[in-house]
Amino acid sequence: MTSVRAWNLVGLLVTAFIAVLWLTPLLWAVDTSLKPEGETTLVPLTWFSDNFSVEAFQRVFAQSDMLRWFLNSTVVAVGVTALVLATASLAAYGFSRTDFRGKRLVFGVVVAGIMVPPQVLVVPLYDEMLALGLIDTYWAMILPQVAAPAMVFILKKFFDGIPRELEEAARVDGASILRIFWQVVLPLSRPVLSAVGIFTFIFTWNNFFWPFLAVSDPDLMTIPVGLATIQSSYGLRYAQIMASAVLGGLPLLVAYVFFQRNIIRSVAHTGLSGT
Repeated sequence: MTSVRAWNLVGLLVTAFIAVLWLTPLLWAVDTSLKPEGETTLVPLTWFSDNFSVEAFQRVFAQSDMLRWFLNSTVVAVGVTALVLATASLAAYGFSRTDFRGKRLVFGVVVAGIMVPPQVLVVPLYDEMLALGLIDTYWAMILPQVAAPAMVFILKKFFDGIPRELEEAARVDGASILRIFWQVVLPLSRPVLSAVGIFTFIFTWNNFFWPFLAVSDPDLMTIPVGLATIQSSYGLRYAQIMASAVLGGLPLLVAYVFFQRNIIRSVAHTGLSGT
């Protein structure tokens, strides 16, 4: 019993140490953003300035279109998340519950898509969006991010574990396959759907590369793209750079605080931590 307690203590200390390492850069960013610009380059470096200031945040809002970028990121992230949940769940249910010729081959192609680096698809996707006349629109940022083979795989494995007897009972009562999917399968799949939605939203919000290529209109820039432009214009104004970074990550922190229980429950139910 003593050895078990000792190992538990060691595990707790290691976890606390890792948490401190993870939090230190975040705390340093917040601390730097709240310093006057002149104190950010003082040597030796110091924590918690006596001259608390929000000037850096005021300058970020005054010199950039931050609110517009927040709106653009929200539209893109919500749009991608909704379409991924709709298309991936339907595809996964089809692979899980229907039999058709070439099913294994098609599913294998979908799974193989997980191994394709996104950078390989940049040129054909850009040409496709250009041919459709969608460059410099929300759709140019949303549609190429909807294809999510990893989410299809996760949802399919979850659907495989749902007892078929529940669907058979609904079918006996005269329910169609779409009604069974909507009223039986989806309510039972809330944990995995929450997990897929949360991780898709976070990935889309943080995505820089594709929105950077798909739009050049400043009014359509997302948070990561907008932050890159203002950081280059700020030069060595560290307080403003850190303030813009804090503002860019703040919505994800707020979302985590509000949905913390759902995130933990989703990971526990789906095993995403081990995928």
